[in-house]
Amino acid sequence: MTAHRNGDPRWARPALAGLLIATALLYLFNLSSSGYANSFYSAAVQAGSESWKAFFFGSSDAANSITVDKPPAALWPMALSVRLFGLGSWQILVPEVLMGVGTVAVLYAAVRRRFSPAAGLIAGAVLALTPVAALMFRFNNPDALLALLMTVTVYCVLRALEDARTKWVVWAGVVVGFAFLTKTLQAFLILPPLAVLYAVCAPTSVRRRLGQLALAGLALVVAGGWWVAIVELWPAASRPYVGGSQTNSFLELTFGYNGLGRINGEETGSVGGGGRGGGGWGESGIGRMFSTNIGGQISWLLPAALILLVAGLVVTWRAKRTDSARAAFVAWGGSLLMTAAVFSFMAGIFHEYYTVALAPYIAALIGMGTTVLWEERRSFLAAGTLGVTAAVTSLWAYVLLGRTADYVPWLRWAVVVCGVVAAVGLVFAGRVDRRIALGAAGFGLAAALAGPGAYAASTVGSAHTGSIVTAGPASMRGGPGGGPDGGPGGGFGRGLVAGERPAGAQGGGRQAAPPGGMLPPGGAPGAGAREGGAGGMGGLLNGQSVGSETEAKLRADAEEYTWAAAAIGSQNAASYQLATGKPVMAIGGFNGSDPSPTLAQFKAYVQKGEIHYFIAGGNGGPGGGNSAITTWVEANFTKVTVDGTPLYDLTGQK
Repeated sequence: MTAHRNGDPRWARPALAGLLIATALLYLFNLSSSGYANSFYSAAVQAGSESWKAFFFGSSDAANSITVDKPPAALWPMALSVRLFGLGSWQILVPEVLMGVGTVAVLYAAVRRRFSPAAGLIAGAVLALTPVAALMFRFNNPDALLALLMTVTVYCVLRALEDARTKWVVWAGVVVGFAFLTKTLQAFLILPPLAVLYAVCAPTSVRRRLGQLALAGLALVVAGGWWVAIVELWPAASRPYVGGSQTNSFLELTFGYNGLGRINGEETGSVGGGGRGGGGWGESGIGRMFSTNIGGQISWLLPAALILLVAGLVVTWRAKRTDSARAAFVAWGGSLLMTAAVFSFMAGIFHEYYTVALAPYIAALIGMGTTVLWEERRSFLAAGTLGVTAAVTSLWAYVLLGRTADYVPWLRWAVVVCGVVAAVGLVFAGRVDRRIALGAAGFGLAAALAGPGAYAASTVGSAHTGSIVTAGPASMRGGPGGGPDGGPGGGFGRGLVAGERPAGAQGGGRQAAPPGGMLPPGGAPGAGAREGGAGGMGGLLNGQSVGSETEAKLRADAEEYTWAAAAIGSQNAASYQLATGKPVMAIGGFNGSDPSPTLAQFKAYVQKGEIHYFIAGGNGGPGGGNSAITTWVEANFTKVTVDGTPLYDLTGQK
């Protein structure tokens, strides 16, 4: 095989432009229907657009009481957008769409560089139509930026493997460092296979390879460590509390709640407390990526990717040590296997949308593998592998589509028919007319993309709000962890359908909607969706509805206070902050379980007249960690109910 770096056919660039435009239009369609999407992050974006200190730390409010439970890099593009163009749904979510288009472009460039424009286009199309990608590149969680940065990392490593140029190895380290500032240790999942690959296969001496890897490691530490060092060295009294930690330490957050806790399930302060074991977030194990709740998100082409990974390694097995084609299969395949293995066996918090990290790796293997076997199709083994891949893909799509049998019911049969026709044609591709072979390949590609494409179309046509979202038709959506009752393994009660108010939800009005944006009925996801709903789990999964009278009351004289109000849990606080545009203190952080502020600190804030209102209700965190504040407020201040929302004016005691 020869490298395809120059001399692309005339159709290549127009085809790439068409792919990127189509991806952008797909992801922009119906974008504002999700409103503020995850209000937890949107409130931090709003805060960062008003305060550079909040921007730097990733604070939940502009008065810097507490940060989100992640480093802030994913918030920065959105906060800059809002600072430039104002607060609204498009201003928050368009940067995520651009990350999706960028990921497709980088993936194309990486695959096309060693293989062909056709391989790059196939890879890009597979990525764009992956349901969980269509979800997360239109949503404001950190996973969109992480997927882009991981794809750029592999691209840099593959460039370095071409001629052992140090700058590309160092750039890979820089990108991983920035990815660490996006979602901490998840950025490191692909480091082992990529580092080993470079150490073994780079076209230079062993000594230089190891030296380059050491430089890359240094670049990683600098790129990811500068912010950590500042946060850890900054006096705790003059910076926001590190949300998600129990000791106000980003290092504890990194290696605890967001690190080893995700692996062993011992996330202190998480939903339901630490030590949840293996079943709290769905069954772990080798089949997790194919399970009922996760399969439709990511696994449509996962069997094909694994088959083509093996096939690519077999085809390139006898190549020299520095062969770039084999290196590409190892890079993308190793990243896929490492990430999928961790996702499959982690016992801690796991959500279906995490699997967007796998989408670029799967897409690359599909693009590379199909084109490599196509070039070798005169070999019956290569042609047969193509046929088997097409058959397996269509049969697996039949199974996945059967899990939502009421959604486009005819499609599963059409996919099987096209897949079988393609499989037969591809088996004999080397012995038939080229046009017939191309027709069979076209049938195979259509069969492979029809299922995920249909789910992606359903995804962009629906609103997605709250902390836990899933792709695909509404009939397949569940709650956290995909439990049958809308909870983690069924452990947190049923989910909410559109327009349904959760038990204990506050307020009688609307969930905070962005200017120019909109929310689906009742603040819940699209019709029939079950994604936590407005105020799900006492406001843990999504924000509360905010009545117009409540909004007006909180706005009144808000400039005279550091915080217009305080509420238990970040999602509750976010709703009122987004509705009023004023800082609202999130007591206890996301889970309501962080020891911030303490009762003594809260009393001091009240004594200084820094908080106007306390909003009762919301999630109190595991074990009711902030119940002391609620008890003290209820005992010393008078309750006034506005729009069904219990408010306590903290400026005058009983």
